[in-house]
Amino acid sequence: MKPEHIEPFFAALAAAKPEPKTELEYKSDFELLCAVLLSAQATDVSVNRATRTLFAVAATPAQMLALGLEGLQAHIQSIGLYRSKARHLLQSCQMLIERHGGQVPRTRAELEALPGVGRKTANVVLNEAFGEPTLAVDTHVFRLANRTGLAPGRTPLQVEQGLLARIPPAYLRHAHHWLILHGRYVCKARQPLCDQCRVAAWCDTWAERGAERGAKPDTKPSANP
Repeated sequence: MKPEHIEPFFAALAAAKPEPKTELEYKSDFELLCAVLLSAQATDVSVNRATRTLFAVAATPAQMLALGLEGLQAHIQSIGLYRSKARHLLQSCQMLIERHGGQVPRTRAELEALPGVGRKTANVVLNEAFGEPTLAVDTHVFRLANRTGLAPGRTPLQVEQGLLARIPPAYLRHAHHWLILHGRYVCKARQPLCDQCRVAAWCDTWAERGAERGAKPDTKPSANP
């Protein structure tokens, strides 16, 4: 993507959804951390379905530990990899109590030291809970960054670094959510909705393929993110 196309690309996403939010349901930093940890290789819908009952009885690290492994597994068994996630979540709760007074830490190093918390999870928590201008590169962001030419890369880390270097500072705070939502609902993996895409005019793939067919992108406001 040409440098001069990046600002209008994000301006269009921002105009459609000025205050984007995660689709994970949570009421505290701790619940956010739990939800993101559980969301690996799972949909937000499946995580929300499980955490609605889980958080009703365990909204703090101490309450989560009190459930025990079997009790926690019973709440999240509908989520993929629930056994390992339950184990990691309880271990993280123990560390939160022992090292952080039961609070979610605010630094990347401390977050990534928690069992089951990698760079992507840490980035989501830093961005969503603490307002840090970070980017979590999930499958949607990775695909979108490469497909549009915004920040091509072979690994999530390469894409993350490319995005941080190219996205104008004014858009960094919400860029993570704009890209995820656009990748989830418009720039889909198998059948991207290019004819409904508000940023197609600045997309490398559209320029290479869509323009050849004489198609015109739809840049008018729509219900899609």
